[in-house]
Order: sequence, then structure tokens, then C-alpha cells
Amino acid sequence: MDNDNTRRTQATSRERHGNRRGTRRTVAAAAALLLAALGTAPALAQQPAGATGTAAVSSAHAAGARGTLLGVTPVSDLDRADVVRFLAPTGMDTGTVRHGLRGYRLTYRTVTPQGAPTTATGLLVLPKDGPHRLDLVSDTHGTMAHRDYAPSVGEDFGRIAPYLHASAGRAVAAPDYLGLGKGPGRHPYMDTRSAVTASVDMLRAARTAAGRLGRPLTGDVYASGFSQGGQVAMALGRALDGGADRHFRLRALAPVSGPYDIEHAETPALFDGGINDISGVFYLSYYLTAQNRLHPIYRDPAEAFRQPYADIVEGLFDGDHTEEEIIPALPATVKELLTDDFYRRLQHPTGGLLAAARAQDGNCAWRPGAPVRLYTSAGDTDVVIANARNCAADLAARGTRAPVIDQGATDHTGTYLTSGPQIVRWFDALAARR
Repeated sequence: MDNDNTRRTQATSRERHGNRRGTRRTVAAAAALLLAALGTAPALAQQPAGATGTAAVSSAHAAGARGTLLGVTPVSDLDRADVVRFLAPTGMDTGTVRHGLRGYRLTYRTVTPQGAPTTATGLLVLPKDGPHRLDLVSDTHGTMAHRDYAPSVGEDFGRIAPYLHASAGRAVAAPDYLGLGKGPGRHPYMDTRSAVTASVDMLRAARTAAGRLGRPLTGDVYASGFSQGGQVAMALGRALDGGADRHFRLRALAPVSGPYDIEHAETPALFDGGINDISGVFYLSYYLTAQNRLHPIYRDPAEAFRQPYADIVEGLFDGDHTEEEIIPALPATVKELLTDDFYRRLQHPTGGLLAAARAQDGNCAWRPGAPVRLYTSAGDTDVVIANARNCAADLAARGTRAPVIDQGATDHTGTYLTSGPQIVRWFDALAARR
């Protein structure tokens, strides 16, 4: 590629990332104005454990089981028109918005990647009206570096999907994952196994909370998620279909732009131009620093990262830095980020690097008992469409036809904004045939 083309590619990458950040800022600004008008945010944020009460929380602490509910904190209260005003600035179709909603931050027990007890938080959203007993949507969010962008904390992009589904008349359980929201420690980014345990335990906590809030759950689960959360949704669907919890039945699975094949689709796209440079540097830095805590990828950051990045990269992903702070501190290309030796090693991974990828891959190699649709777009330069195609091939090899819904030239964020309402309508149609 000549220098002029390189500059154009980098400019396009920055523009795409700017669009993603612009969407986040637009949503956050709209939400802030909305909550200010409602006068709810400060009061709700300082309320104690909400409907559960002190006695219930103390009892939960004593129980100590995975999924035990420790606390409920109201975080939002929107009428139908408020939901429309929240979603409309994104350009999303709001035709499925039928109800107002209430949101609650749940604190619950779960486990670390090593199986040790810990706590996590997540967002439970309930429609204000509609059926008394509610079906449940599990919504798993995309990549977030700052803990306060998590759904239960930030009135931000992470609430678009939960609000969309809840306003259509279903309960929504949206885990923050480990180390995000109000959970302790660092987020083990792209560790699918712990994301699934946190998600299953969030479903359990949501079941308890919804019952105490007077809106019991039917046990039917419709699973969706975006980007990192698309991968989590696929793995969660597999766990539920395999009987992870007897109280929940998987009814449909609709992940969006999930990195289902890191080894054969996502990693090669870092080198063939499939992934734009800015996103590639950000995701790869986050992935390597998080996975190195779980797999022996490097002993010292300088083995993988060039200076001056080797001295700062792990600190940038401590959960307290935003994308707007992280990206300017890193180089413009993967080639500039990595040492020559590690750059070559990434193209032909072995050892801990290969083990890290394979620990996340393979979650499409099963035969679901529920219908599956894979949403993606050819224009996505964050999670390339080959991920969805490879996933569909894995499912087909085991007897499941999963349509790949290609949203065309749409970018990464736009893929969800287009797909979300389509997924709601598909869930509606499936529920109506029950």
C-alpha cells in the first residue's frame, strides 16, 4: 500500500472511531438532559438496596451461592416518550417502543476466572406495564474500557439495547461483567468463560429481583449481545441450552457482530486490512494485557509492545481510563505498537497466545435447540463478517441452519443500531407462536 493510501486508510479509521465516540456522546448527552428533566438520577443513585431491604441483603450475604442477590438500586425511570427520546438521537428505529420502563442496578455473587468468590453488578430493566409475568432478554454488551460505561452505571450506549428490549415488553438482564460497573478488580477482557458465569449468575439475580419487584419471570430467555457481547451471547446460549440453570429455557439466540473466531477470522484481519488501524490497536492492546493475566503470553510488556507503549499500556486498561484517553496514548498502527518479533508471532501464534485465542473460540460448535440468527455487516471494520460466516458454518456442520443477516456497508456501531429493532421484532414473532 502506498503512503497516500495509508493516510486515507488511517483518516477513514479515525473518522469511523469518531463516529462511534460521537454516538456515545450523543446518547449520553440526551440521557443526561432527560434524567435532569425527570429529576431522578441523583435521588435514585443514593437510595439503598431498594425493594430488597436490609434483611434480604444480609440473608443473601449469608447464603453465599452463585447468583445470590446482594442489593437492588433503582437507576432509571422512563415513560414511553422518554424511551423514544433516549433512542431517537442514535437514528435507531423506535417503532417497537411500546412501554415505559424502570431500571435497577443489581449486585450479586459470582466467581472469578479462577473460580474464587467475588461480586458483580448488572442492569435489570422491567417494562412499566404489559404482562405480569415476563419473558427475559439476556443482553451482553460490547467492549468497554472504563468501568462507569457499564450498563448499570452509565446512561450511555450500554443501555440502548436493554431499553429497546424492555420497552417492547420483556425484562432485560444486562451484566456489567467482572471488573466493570461496581464490581471489584480489573475486567478480564474477552475471557468468555468468566463472562458466561457472570451472565448466568446475573440471570439468577434478575429472577430473584424481578420476583421481589412484583414482576416474576416465565423462565424463557431470549439471548442477544453486541460485539464482545455477541461472543458472550453465543457462549451463554450454549450454556443455557446445556442446562446451566434449570429455571431458564433458551428460546432464541440473536448475537450481533461477535468475534466468534479469533484465530481464523479476527486476528488475520489485523494484517490484511479487514480491521481499521485505530480499532485494531485499541482492541489488541486491551486483549493482550487482559489475557496475559490468564495465559502466559509475555513475561514483560516490553516483549510484546514497543517503547514507550510497553511502559504505559497495562496501566491504560485499569478500568479508570476512557477510550478518549487511551487511544491518543497509543500508536496509529499495530505495526507501530508491537515489537517485530511479537508482530510475527501474532501472525503464527503458539503457546499462551494460541491458548488464549482457542479458549474463546469454538462456541459455535454445537447444535442449538432454539432458533439462531447471526447479525453482522460487510462494512464492519471492527469485527469482520468472516466471524459470522465461520460461526454459521460451524453450526451448519452440526445440523443447525443459522441465517447470516448482513446489514451491508454499515459500520460496527451502525450494525447494532440497524439490527436491534429487527431482533426485537423477531423475538416478538417467536413469542407469538408459543
